[in-house]
Amino acid sequence: MTKPGTERYTDTNLAYFLLRATLGLNICLHGVSRILQGPGIFANSLVGSFHKTLLPDWSVHVFGIGLPWIEMLLGGLVLFGISLRLALLGGSSLIFLLTLGSSLGQDWNAAGIQLIYATIYAALLAFRTRDCLSVDSWRRIADLSSASQSDLPSSGER
Repeated sequence: MTKPGTERYTDTNLAYFLLRATLGLNICLHGVSRILQGPGIFANSLVGSFHKTLLPDWSVHVFGIGLPWIEMLLGGLVLFGISLRLALLGGSSLIFLLTLGSSLGQDWNAAGIQLIYATIYAALLAFRTRDCLSVDSWRRIADLSSASQSDLPSSGER
């Protein structure tokens, strides 16, 4: 039995991992499903939804073409914990833009759901020190390991 707080993966760390991985999977699959459907089809559906807003149709279409690729990329980065801080900031910025669009279209249901995503992104960013089971955390462990190895005297110095 280990002392409390000494286990490698605490419940808090594992909870962070599960929330991060679930959000990453969700966002990544948003993008993948839209890419498989055809980004043009998705973009055209957005144009109709935003036609009565201040946003020009061409800008909505361009945003809609790029959105699935951005979702797939950011979701994948969050899912695997690669450049996590940057990915979380990018995801938060994306949710900000989506909330702006939903609010301009007065789609308060979508805006409310986006607030949940914004809250999860903020929590993941705020508690990023709890990150484990990610590429970034494994890199940190490897960096610490190599740093401690280089601090050892060589056989000739002993």
